[in-house]
Amino acid sequence: MFMSDCPARTALEVIANKWSVVTLYALQDGPKRHSELVALSGGISRKVLTQTLRRLQGNGLIDRQRYAEAPPRVEYSLTPLGRTLQEPIAMLTEWAQAHGEELVDFQESAAANQTH
Repeated sequence: MFMSDCPARTALEVIANKWSVVTLYALQDGPKRHSELVALSGGISRKVLTQTLRRLQGNGLIDRQRYAEAPPRVEYSLTPLGRTLQEPIAMLTEWAQAHGEELVDFQESAAANQTH
């Protein structure tokens, strides 16, 4: 199923990135501007967000809408394909909330064992 030319592997490569998931999650409640996405992401740089948005747009998961205003306004939103990821991302978020502390505890324990 995950051979190099498999569509499923290609899909995982697009979405299995921390910033891709964070960005898609941030857009689930509706269109957002670049600055809003930076604020919601909790640590992404503007450059990395721009790269992430371009990659997601290039793969049909988000849409970029530019408004002819002064100053120009740009908003990003989920496409119908991007919206199909809302449920899987919600499930991952729930899992992370339920088990995130366990992961951190394990990492800290493993790091402590390596220094002894």
